[in-house]
Amino acid sequence: MFDNLLKLVQENAGDAIINNTAIPNEKNNLAINETTHSIFNTLKSQANGGGMNNIMDMFNSATPPNTEISNSLNSNVTNNLISKLGVTNSQAATIATTLIPKVMGQMVNKTNDPNDNSFDMKSILGALGGGSSSDVLGGIGNMFK
Repeated sequence: MFDNLLKLVQENAGDAIINNTAIPNEKNNLAINETTHSIFNTLKSQANGGGMNNIMDMFNSATPPNTEISNSLNSNVTNNLISKLGVTNSQAATIATTLIPKVMGQMVNKTNDPNDNSFDMKSILGALGGGSSSDVLGGIGNMFK
């Protein structure tokens, strides 16, 4: 799941990161990696913190993430970009609010597209729950510990 998420961030990083003068070219990969890690870790934290229903709803209904998930994603990406890249709060927030909706929207669409196997609920649940994609029940069990 992480590799596919990284690919989505890379594909959508154009205006938000690559063409952004606030991010020096030599730090583009760092910005992409930090954004990807922030999204993944936020979803994992939400899942392990009792927000699994919100995550499942997001993927099953193809609607934007609820306010709690959106706020957490934006906040964590913003804070990580500030601390790792030294950009201002405003610059980091602009990157987050530009990039996250695109990435999450595409991730949800890919999960719900039967012709696209880059994301599926089994691998998402396994990754977020700490289990392997072949051990979804174990992953779900880990989330409720």
